[in-house]
Formats: sequence, structure tokens, C-alpha cells
Amino acid sequence: MSAEELIDVDALQVGMFIHLDLGWMRHPFPLSSFCISSEEQIGVLRKLGLRQVRWTPARSRLKLVESSPAPEGVAAPDLSHEQKVAMAQRESLRQQREALARCEAQYGEATKALSELHGLVLRQPAQAAAMARDLSRSLLEKMLVQEDVNLRLLNEAAGDRACAHGLNVCLISLLLARATGMEEEDLIELGVGALLHDVGKFEVESRLRFRSEQFSSAELAAYQWHVAKGVELGQRMGLSKAALSVVAQHHEQADGAGFPQKLPGDKVHPAARVVALVNRFDGLCNPPVPGAKALTPHEALSLLFAQGRSRFDATMLNGFIRMMGVYPPGSAVQLSDDRFALVVSVNANRPLRPTVLIHEASVPSREALFTPLETQPNLTIRRSLRPADLPEATRDYLRPRSRVAYFPQADAPNSGSAA
Repeated sequence: MSAEELIDVDALQVGMFIHLDLGWMRHPFPLSSFCISSEEQIGVLRKLGLRQVRWTPARSRLKLVESSPAPEGVAAPDLSHEQKVAMAQRESLRQQREALARCEAQYGEATKALSELHGLVLRQPAQAAAMARDLSRSLLEKMLVQEDVNLRLLNEAAGDRACAHGLNVCLISLLLARATGMEEEDLIELGVGALLHDVGKFEVESRLRFRSEQFSSAELAAYQWHVAKGVELGQRMGLSKAALSVVAQHHEQADGAGFPQKLPGDKVHPAARVVALVNRFDGLCNPPVPGAKALTPHEALSLLFAQGRSRFDATMLNGFIRMMGVYPPGSAVQLSDDRFALVVSVNANRPLRPTVLIHEASVPSREALFTPLETQPNLTIRRSLRPADLPEATRDYLRPRSRVAYFPQADAPNSGSAA
């Protein structure tokens, strides 16, 4: 581990790699550890009221010596076409790895904040509510700052798995609600409700927290009780009407067959309609019951579409499918040239042309580049596959996830690194 030192904020320089010990929600930067890239960032740091911060000299990029110009009359060496291509590939791989590492670090900080929030719910409910609002606002201001945001598939070890469901549901719900034109304050309250939609499970017996087909009628009633308990906790926390509605109605269905109130779709709060849909999608991809069959993201989306006429708000479902793409991140696919690939990110503007990691036997997996299909006009997706149907060598190369975690990547480069 690289040695760290304390430095006065007034002595900071561009290029220093610093660490903020404020908590992710108490500063405006996307990460708590980062390399200072501008004088403007130093100005923001000074306004935070800190006297000192930690920094890591070994990870810094200080410009200590001006580079000397080439001697007069000495020309730069000519590079062959192959050398130029190799240099461009190395630079692309570097950028792609940095982009993935940045997403995973942000996801890790967000799940850490959510874990701290969960720890406050029963002991300090008012503080937990304030923290939920801060986290929801931080996700909006740090992660969803651009209109065009790619959903990125992450490594399974990117963050706290215990908080992955709440964060998945919150982030995708915020993206979907924003796409429908929801205002910022409403988005923040939706985010609070999404983060806390399962808060009632904290007071339900652990074996009854996740629905099982083997439940007796009494066990099913005990499981469904988590909604009422969540509303009770939400009221103690002082949640807004919108956030409380999400907690109360995230299992309701458009046809009135949901629970606990069996509300018809037009009686369900708009924020709860969003969260109900996304909650179902994540539950299909990441079943919480050990041994339960996980659907691929493509299968989950297909099932939601098949059930859409009865279970979900039709406008919301159509918007969700447009946003996630026909082949959501995490889908294993076969391309039109017979090669196999894993979808790693999708742009809502080109749902049929996501970015993929292609199995190239001649390229080591650690050096494989992500390929945006929008740059390959003659290459399309032929079909979606279950990971088990991939050849063994392809599974080893692509490493399909047993759990699916997403994070928004704004201003994504045209390709990314192998994860």
C-alpha cells in the first residue's frame, strides 16, 4: 500500500492524488479519492472548510520538471502503421480500465453509504431519513448529471452485495423516472423511497424476508408484513408522502393483484409504479433466495414485457425497455458473424447496438477491448443465450456474472476494458 501524508489544503497542487475523509455525501466530487485535475477543484476543496487532507505521492502526477524539447535537427522517429495501431490500442485499454475502475469505485462508495444508512434506521430514524435524502441527491448530482448515460455492467465484487439490491433499484428507478420527465425534487423523494423500499424487512424474521414458493399461508402473510412494518418505520423516520408511498406500494400491480392493499394501477403513486417495475426486474436477475433460478437480463426483460399488460404501468414498461435496450448489460449474445459476446453497457439512443466484450481467442482476455456495435455497421446481435449455453472457453473468457450490478457511466468512451 502506498504511503500517505498529510498536507495543508493551501499547499495542494494539480496532479496530487488526495483522499477526503468526509464521507461520499459531504463533498461534491464523484469519488472521495482522486487526482486533482484543475485549480478549480482546489478552490472547491478550500471551500469545504478542511485544514488538511491526506495525499499519496506515489499515485500523484505532479509535473516537477518541464520536458526538454528535442534537440534541434533531430526528428521524432517514424512509426509504422502497426506500431501506431498498437499504441492506439494500449491507450484505449488504459482509458477503458480507468473508466471501469471509476465506476466500480463510485459504486463501492455508494454501497458503503447505504450500509451506514441501514445501520441508522432503527437506532436514529430521523438521521437515517436525512442520510437517505443526501444519498439520493448525491446519486442524482454525481452520477446522473448528463442526459445520455450508459448503464454499465460491474464486477460482482464491486461493492457490498447486501446493499446491491437497494442501490440497483434506486439507480435504475432514478434513470427511468428522469426519462419520463419527473422533476428534481420528486426524483430525490423517489430515490429515498427506492433506497428504503425494503426497510420493513429489518424487523422480519430472517428466513421470512424473501418470498419462497414453499411458504405456508402463515409464512406468506409474515413475509408480506414487511410492507406494513416499512410504512411504520418510514413514518417514524418522517419520510415524505412520495417516499412513503414507494415503501407502501412497491408490491402493488396495475391489475390490482399485488399486495398489501390490492390497489389498481391508477391508485398507485407514480414513484411507486417506477420502483415496483425495477424491483421486479432486479429480483428476477438477482433472486435473493439461495438456489433460486436467476434469469438473464434479456430473459427478465422479455418476461416483464409478456406480463406488462396486466402487472405494470404500460407507459413505464415501454420506457424501461427503451432505456435498458433489447439486450441489457449482462446479456450473453451471439453476433451476426457467429462470435460470442457479453453486453457490458447500453445506450438508450441505440438500444439494438450496445457495447460488447467479444470472445477473441487470439487476444488475451485482460487485453480485450469493449466494442460499441454502433461503430460496427456490419455487425449485429443475432440472438441472446443463457451463459450455460456458451462454449466452456467462451464462459472462461467472458466470465458472465452470477449477479448483475449496474452503475451509470456518464460521457463513456467508445469502448471499455475487460472486467
